[in-house]
Amino acid sequence: MKKEAETPPLPSRNLPSFTSFRDIRQLLQDAAISCQEVVQHYLANIRDKQHLGAFLEVYEDEALAQASDVDRKLKLGTAGRLAGMVIGLKDVLCHQDHSLQGGSQILNSFKSQFNATAVQRLLDEDVIIIGRQNCDEFAMGSSTENSSFFPTRNAADPEYVPGGSSGGSAVAVQAHMCTASLGSDTGGSIRQPAAFCGLVGMKPTYSRISRYGLIAYASSFDVIGTLTHTVEDAALLTEIMAGPDEYDSTASQQPVPAYSKLLSARPKSRKIAYLQNTLDHEGIHPDVKEKTEQALEQLRKQGHTVSPVDFSLLEYVLPTYYILTMAEASSNLSRFDGVRYGYRSDESNTMESMYKKTRAEAFGEEVQRRIMLGTFVLSASYYDAYYTKAQKVRRLLQNATRNLLEEYDFIVLPTTPTPAFRLGERATPIEMYLADLFTVQASIAGVTAISVPVGHTQKELPIGLQIIGGAFKESDLFNFAEHFMIKQTAN
Repeated sequence: MKKEAETPPLPSRNLPSFTSFRDIRQLLQDAAISCQEVVQHYLANIRDKQHLGAFLEVYEDEALAQASDVDRKLKLGTAGRLAGMVIGLKDVLCHQDHSLQGGSQILNSFKSQFNATAVQRLLDEDVIIIGRQNCDEFAMGSSTENSSFFPTRNAADPEYVPGGSSGGSAVAVQAHMCTASLGSDTGGSIRQPAAFCGLVGMKPTYSRISRYGLIAYASSFDVIGTLTHTVEDAALLTEIMAGPDEYDSTASQQPVPAYSKLLSARPKSRKIAYLQNTLDHEGIHPDVKEKTEQALEQLRKQGHTVSPVDFSLLEYVLPTYYILTMAEASSNLSRFDGVRYGYRSDESNTMESMYKKTRAEAFGEEVQRRIMLGTFVLSASYYDAYYTKAQKVRRLLQNATRNLLEEYDFIVLPTTPTPAFRLGERATPIEMYLADLFTVQASIAGVTAISVPVGHTQKELPIGLQIIGGAFKESDLFNFAEHFMIKQTAN
């Protein structure tokens, strides 16, 4: 883990492990702590938990300087809405004048020239950025074992993975190294690690948050989202980041509701569909099935109508997702070639060998696999057989999901078929890809989804419940998830 020059620690107090931004904000309002003390608290946790591999780089001096500036603004009454919140950035988000590598060696020595729109909007509200976080290379993976630096370990048990690709971002929040993290979700890369780490993982509707400044993996799937301890924090961050952006023509022009202010609205009785074939799936872990069934029963007791449905297209979601995302990845990653920036092989003497050797030496095995398969399905001989057919199936899956969401307010299913698995346990790509089985549906449909914690296995590993809502229905989803978690905590 890289870090800036050592800074003498401030006089420290035994501060609690903050479980929400509300806690920090109240203490700041009461003048019981300062932003600098909050940052120092998180820095101490980062130092104590380096073995988890959550951070690639920690901005110690810079974070403390930001905190000092925010403390000054608080005294003047000019601080933004996020004053006192400390966040980390997944290593796929541009942060001006800071290293950006996408968990890969091919961007070695590269520094971003600008801020991602989502990052800039948070900075405008006085958020404090404490560092960049480990991830699977170019966000391709489900365990953060594909990082070119080191694997990240689950704070619940370091012998287990935290999920991926936003594994470092999840563990940083799980282990109280920051208040919240920004991640990216292409097919579950926020929701799956949230489930494995006992967090709230939010995937907004596609286009709800600008992708400007996000390293592209699969452009028609990628979204920026949040990993937090609470729904309230996810709502606030999403509210600030969302909205139109002149730098991203795909960003939605729809107005952004005040998500964080609508959480307390009296919950309505909702019609909820749960996918019965996910609970009957041969790969589901018995503890995951049990906790999901308990959550469904809890929803019934809360007055909601909960009905089983059979999503007959479930078997097609994974192959459709991987064909399309690999195709898009092969195109998006063609820009990383050693010509303009990043790594360049020293073992080449011609233009052709420079291209080949640079990409062979600096791309990891999983990234190479997806580029090659993506190039294959886009080739003239197989384009119609694979890519065109997958696009047609994607439309069927989108229509089926959206039709369900017209009849029901939400779709509920396990976030993942299993809890976290041991590092190195899943030896083949297919075994790893199956971890995304229940999350890719919302990504294919382009709708919003959230993962919330619903308990633990007998081995005390976290389990998540996924709630899928309609496109641009984040307000309803946040409100529903907030009241579900309140009731769950009360029980």
